Amino acid sequence: MRGWSKRLHLAAALVLGLWLAGPLFAQEAGPLPAAPPQQPAPQQIPAKDPPPAQPAATPPAAPAPASAPAPESAAQPAPSKTPPARVRIPSGTVLPLVLHNGISTRSAKIGDPVYFETLFPVMIDGHVAIPAGSYVSGEVTDTKRPGRVKGRAELMIKLNTLILPNAYMVNLNAVPSDAGTGGNETVDDEGKVIGDSDKATDIGTIAKTTAAGAGIGGLATQSAKGAGIGAAIGAGAGLMTVLLTRGPEAEMPRGTTVNVTLNRPLLLDAEKDQFSTPGQSSTLAGPPNREPVRTKNPF
Repeated sequence: MRGWSKRLHLAAALVLGLWLAGPLFAQEAGPLPAAPPQQPAPQQIPAKDPPPAQPAATPPAAPAPASAPAPESAAQPAPSKTPPARVRIPSGTVLPLVLHNGISTRSAKIGDPVYFETLFPVMIDGHVAIPAGSYVSGEVTDTKRPGRVKGRAELMIKLNTLILPNAYMVNLNAVPSDAGTGGNETVDDEGKVIGDSDKATDIGTIAKTTAAGAGIGGLATQSAKGAGIGAAIGAGAGLMTVLLTRGPEAEMPRGTTVNVTLNRPLLLDAEKDQFSTPGQSSTLAGPPNREPVRTKNPF
């Protein structure tokens, strides 16, 4: 009993000792570190918009005058260019020309060139439109040799281009209205050069051979019958001469003068048709006068 009481007092003393030692131990160890207080997250302050820029002060626009026309729309087409000024040479104007290269139905072929030159200036309103010495080029468009008994020689030419002294070229498209060839050639309404028929020469040839034959026959036989026989023989010989030869050729020798009458107006560019002098043509001798001669070569 005494042992149990002793143990009880010992346990109580131990508990009391532990209870008294707790505060002392806490004072020596110091207070426990307190947890750092949680700081609140920084609030994001929205950035302030910069103040709007003040527009620069502009002077007030002057009011448009009431009579100012409205601007044209860009969609409208551009105005067309003004056509160049023209120098108009009226129809009926005559161009006197001279031929530089001779041509004849004896040797001419379709397509052969012909070359002319103007002899006198053409004046329009006091302005030299076509100076003398301007060139005209063309070609043979048809040729026909004369027949043996009938049919005259024919030569057709066409004048294509007018070339002024400054090399400005114009489409002419004309034909001659007359020609001075030195012979008996004529020009019809179509511009065709026609050779002589030479009928008088044919009759003269037959008459001469007939008379010669009659004279020879009369002298040979000393009779009228012989003269008649001789005349018949002479007439036959003259007719044979006519049949075996051609009529006169149509010829345009070098120096032949030709007039060209415009059948339509001729328009020239005013900027290119600028001449201050009347010009000067070449000096070419005209063709000599000639009589119609039959071609001895029958072919």
